[in-house]
Formats: sequence, structure tokens, C-alpha cells
Amino acid sequence: MVFFLPLPHDRWQATEHTSGPWDERFQHAGPPSALLARAVENCAPRTDVMVARMTVEILGPIPVGELTVTAELVRPGRSVELIRAVMSHEGREVARAEAWRIRRAADASVDSRAPVAPPLPEGQSVRVNEGWGSGYLQAMEWRWVRGQFTEPGPATVWARMRYPLVDGEQPSPLQRLMIVADSGNGVSAELDLATWHFINPELTVHLHREPVGEWICLDATTTISAGGVGLATSTLSDQGGAVAVGAQSLFIAPR
Repeated sequence: MVFFLPLPHDRWQATEHTSGPWDERFQHAGPPSALLARAVENCAPRTDVMVARMTVEILGPIPVGELTVTAELVRPGRSVELIRAVMSHEGREVARAEAWRIRRAADASVDSRAPVAPPLPEGQSVRVNEGWGSGYLQAMEWRWVRGQFTEPGPATVWARMRYPLVDGEQPSPLQRLMIVADSGNGVSAELDLATWHFINPELTVHLHREPVGEWICLDATTTISAGGVGLATSTLSDQGGAVAVGAQSLFIAPR
């Protein structure tokens, strides 16, 4: 079982494990973000750089169907370069990503002052609110530290993939991060999914190092202001500490 099955000519078949909570016909944006990250990594690959920032623009509902994914180097450079990846369905762009790759620092690092994530809890059963669907949420393993899908407000949860992103490959650190990062607005939801939309048209993740291991901790908060839009922010960590920060603008509307 995988999230995407390969097809010829840069095409992929999304499986049921990609479906999201809004409508089972469309994907949660986590798996497509990870697949775009894979395209970024495989475009003019280099071992001396890492992705320092990746933004995913969600241009419309992404079907649980056949997709085409391509990538190009749009700004080459010895120390800094920009990659663009595009995901299409039946000739229409449904998502686009831009990622800055920066040459790895040779000097010694400075100890991080970011708070250390709480320890990974012992095994727990997945708690999924009625109406939240079963695709992506069941394809990930969730271990809650604070909050849960059934509770509004800030939340801290450890998550990992139950299945590979694509057949025959181990997910890369960036892919493991991006598939979790898009859940910030879901785990820290302030509104009832049954009566409200709080959909993100974009996701931006800034990394200062690559995560290690299978587990990613997502510490997320959602803010919704009167007369404004929503904003979900998150700190992403591995078992060694913080690795990235994520943000999602949210479209808020009654269902």
C-alpha cells in the first residue's frame, strides 16, 4: 500500500490513502505536498544543498485520480537555487511548489534555543472525529500530546507515515516533513468541520535542518480574527528538536 502509484511519462495515480476530510473525492494536501517535494529533490539533484523553504500553492481541489508532476530549475546558482514543481490533472494545474535550495553550511552549528518537543508518547489508537474521513488520516499514525481531532484549540501531535509515498522508495526527510506540515490547521482547528470550511490555499515551510527518523512532531495553533482570515502556524520537530516552522493562510466560510 502506498499513497501514489507510478504511471509512465511523469504521471501518478493517487490512491485512497490520499483522500482528505472535506470530500473523499479530493486529496488532503499533505500527500501532494510530499510528492511535489519529491519532484523538487529529483530536479537537478545535488548532495551539497538542502531545501530551506518550500511553498505549495493549492490552485484548486486535487482529485484522487491521475496526476502529472514536473519540475524545473528556474534560478540556478552555486550557493542558492530555486526549483519550481507543477502538479496537473487533465491538463489543468492543481498545485504548484517553489523551493529554495541553499548550500549546506560548512561551519559548526549554534545550539538551537527553540523549545524541545515533548517526548513521543507510547502507542495510542487513532482518534478521528466523525465526518473527518478515513483516507489520509488513517494512512498516518497519530500520537497526541495535547488536544486531538475532536477538541478545538492548539494541539501537539507526533505523526508518521504508515505507508511509503511511492512504491519501492523510502520517503526522504523532506517528504516526511511536508506530508505532516499541511495538517497544522486540522489538528489545531478552532471550528467544527461539519459546519465550517477552514481550508488553506497555501502552505509555507521554512527549514533550518532536515528531520531525522520517521516521526514528526506538529505543534500547531490556529488564529481566526473577526473580519479577517485564518492563520495556522506550527513548529515541526523530530526527536532531536525543532527543524522547521510552517504557516497556512485559511479561507473561512460556513459549509
